Amino acid sequence: QVQLVESGGGLVRAGDSLRLSCAVSGPTFSTYLMGWFRQAPGKEREFVVGMSEIGIRTNYLDSVKGRFTISRDNAKNTVYLQMNSLKPEDTAVYYCAARGSGRSDFDAWGRGTQVTVSS
Repeated sequence: QVQLVESGGGLVRAGDSLRLSCAVSGPTFSTYLMGWFRQAPGKEREFVVGMSEIGIRTNYLDSVKGRFTISRDNAKNTVYLQMNSLKPEDTAVYYCAARGSGRSDFDAWGRGTQVTVSS
C-alpha cells in the first residue's frame, strides 16, 4: 500500500515562502495523479492543486494561482508544493494525496503538515 509523508510546514510571516515535500513509497509513483489539499480550522478540506502522472497537466485552486506551484520528481518519488507570497488565509494543515491508475478519487493520504502564516 502506498504511503505518503509530508514535510516542510512551519510558521512564517505574510509574504514569505515555503516549500512542502511529499515522499511517496512504492515503485509505481509515476502512475499516480498527485494532489495537495488543505484544511483550515473550522473549515472543510479543500483541493489546492493536482498534477497528472507525468506532470503535464495541473489544476489549481483559484486563490493560489500565480503563488503556488506543484512539481514532481518521479525519480525521487516526491511531489513538491512551492508556496510564495503566503497570506494568513493560507494557514491550514496541508495534505498530500495520490490517486492510483484507474481510480476515480484520491485514495491515499499523508498525515499532513501544518502551515501557519502570521500577519
